[in-house]
Amino acid sequence: MTRFQLIVISAVLLVPSIAYASIFGSVRGVVHDPQHRPVQGAHVTLKAQNSDWTQSQDSHDSGGFDFTSVPLGNYTVTVSSKGFREMHQDVIVQSDTNPVLHFELMIAGAKETVVVSETPVEATTETVTPTTMVNRLDIQETPGADRTNGMEMITDYTPGAYVTHDMLHMRGGHQVEWLIDGVPVPNTNIANNLGPQIDPKDIDYLEVQRGSYDADYGDRTYGIFNVVPRTGFERYNECDLVITAGNFYQTDDQISCGGHTQRFAYYASLNGDRSQYGLQTPIGQVVNGASNGFGGFASFIFNPDSKNQFRLVTQLRRDYYQIPIDPNPNSSGNYILLQSGEPPSFGLHDAEREPDGYVTFSWVHTFNPETLITVSPFYHYNGADYIGGANDFPVISNVTQTANYAGGQVALSSNVWRNDIQAGVYGFYQHQYNFFSNVGTGLGFPTVAPSSIGVNGGVSAEFINDKFKVTPWLTLIAGLRVTQFNASISENDTDPRFGVAIKVPYLNWVFRGFYGYYYQAPPLVTATGPLADLATSQNFGFAPLHGERDREWQYGVMIPYRGWTLDADTFQTKANNWLDHNNIGESNIFWPITWDYALIQGWELTLRSPNLWHHGQFHLAYANQIAQASAPITGGLICPPGNPACPLDIPPGLAPVDHDQRNTLNFGYNTTLPWQAYASTNIYYGSGFTNGEYETQFEQLPGQYSTPYLPSHTTFDLALGKSFAEKYSVSVTALNVANRRVQLDNSLTFGGFHWNDPRQIYGEVRYRFHY
Repeated sequence: MTRFQLIVISAVLLVPSIAYASIFGSVRGVVHDPQHRPVQGAHVTLKAQNSDWTQSQDSHDSGGFDFTSVPLGNYTVTVSSKGFREMHQDVIVQSDTNPVLHFELMIAGAKETVVVSETPVEATTETVTPTTMVNRLDIQETPGADRTNGMEMITDYTPGAYVTHDMLHMRGGHQVEWLIDGVPVPNTNIANNLGPQIDPKDIDYLEVQRGSYDADYGDRTYGIFNVVPRTGFERYNECDLVITAGNFYQTDDQISCGGHTQRFAYYASLNGDRSQYGLQTPIGQVVNGASNGFGGFASFIFNPDSKNQFRLVTQLRRDYYQIPIDPNPNSSGNYILLQSGEPPSFGLHDAEREPDGYVTFSWVHTFNPETLITVSPFYHYNGADYIGGANDFPVISNVTQTANYAGGQVALSSNVWRNDIQAGVYGFYQHQYNFFSNVGTGLGFPTVAPSSIGVNGGVSAEFINDKFKVTPWLTLIAGLRVTQFNASISENDTDPRFGVAIKVPYLNWVFRGFYGYYYQAPPLVTATGPLADLATSQNFGFAPLHGERDREWQYGVMIPYRGWTLDADTFQTKANNWLDHNNIGESNIFWPITWDYALIQGWELTLRSPNLWHHGQFHLAYANQIAQASAPITGGLICPPGNPACPLDIPPGLAPVDHDQRNTLNFGYNTTLPWQAYASTNIYYGSGFTNGEYETQFEQLPGQYSTPYLPSHTTFDLALGKSFAEKYSVSVTALNVANRRVQLDNSLTFGGFHWNDPRQIYGEVRYRFHY
């Protein structure tokens, strides 16, 4: 029996403590009278603002109350007691936090009134992780955010997040982690999937975390997306039918149903989408660019009693993309590809098929108000099949990658005196299968016999983390995470992490600092057999991939003022064996590689308003960053030193990577209009990505840019909507209203030629009905 198997079995049987992360926090507080004497027996109700999820209890002898296992989101706490006026307070719950509220009840007068506490947004000292919260109303109203494969729910609200060469980039890297109901959906294959892990229409809350993670979180340095899916608590045996239609013959349709009782809630959806425009194009026009997809999602929650909860989430979907081409054989782009030994795109009619499915189960048990445990087994299937056209010229490529992940996590968090302690284990077993074939149909492009390989591996981790509340205004955070990776190579890493948060009295400003280490497990295999022989014959080679090791420091401040929240931070990440990808020609076949070293630096700012004039909210996200990497390439497809034919033989020294963009800005406003209408806008500005052809032998070609960075670009998005009789709603969305087109990426090494998205206009109809 392997060490990984022992860890998983002992986690389930012995229930040691917590693992990975959760979607839960707690809400605590105290109720007292005007003389600050505790009020016993006051009735306290905690209710979600966007659903019927609710809990209630009576305050105990000391006037205190405790709500545990509270999913992240926005809530209202109501306190009532005989002889006093009823009071309300709003509270925001983030994962692994414990907000503390104070209610000073007022003596009831002759006329009963409800008192709404004017409490500003609290800047918590319980976390040093910069976090962005997006709810389902934000997703529904933000232009483009509720599309099945849309990333606007992340890019419009998160600094330094953008899509280029069809993939989400964040904080200068690619590797991000999706958690569903606090359970990770592991995927070690970089650049395999292009859309989000879950249809945005199925999300209740999205918590975006960027860096400075506690030890109970994983190691995806660049971003963690913690999703609370829709549960059915927001519906009473109701269905929503969503139908859209727009230019490029696009449609994105869904039917979802949900309901609940006091102890049981369910939600299920089916969706399908298609368009003549899917992936970013190598030229301004869309040629061979169709896409389609379909899938289903379901969530079930059962509460057998006040101390136990069972949660089951499952999804299965498939996406299909044609690979856009440049049809002009004499274009400068195809010329550059051909001269570089890469297949030009004009003769290709390739496609990408991406199946994906997962099942996660969680048992949540509350021992007492101070201790919560979660046990979560999971399974994830992921595939990426690149399909070459039967008549492709000058090369027909076919690649199949499938991965199966099975594992579990066990989670226990406990509050002991001033300590909030998490400790535990996490692990998964992976089986990876890779197939590759390459048929040369043009001069100079060789045929490679089909090759395939299956390999097994796994990751296991143990950790302990403590948040020590020294005083109400000072919290110290320390943790240790130990990770083991076993496949064709074996690696171990021990990662300490430290943080401090200080709240300035009266101002309510919170300053925070962090320093920590991370280890990111690599993909299991790159290439074997005939493909490896081909590389060797051309003085190339495939080296084993080792895990990425990162060191991050970060400092920041959160400033709440009259409902506004300003959050600013600066960070630096140093990485060894920095994981990246290398594509084949102008296609989406990506092979993972590792650079010797990378340095990512930046500062970020977010600003979010309260509900201005009771009509709308303003949001802004800005990042200034630089992402650099240094040769040599240490893993994946490598070129031995001294091979002059190798395009990857880059001189040592830091240089900007292909997705480096110095300045990124998003700002928007979602507003409520009369007659049950709304309008929302977003303006995006990017200063331009690295110019991959700058100072190359091809710089004299017409139409090529002669500066180190490609042009800046600004787009404007707009959505208008209106509801009718609570059953119907209609909306119209326009993305990139002015149809401003620029070349985002022309790096031959990574990504190839890509232009930004063209103008897209679509209408949406929603109909809600009971059953």
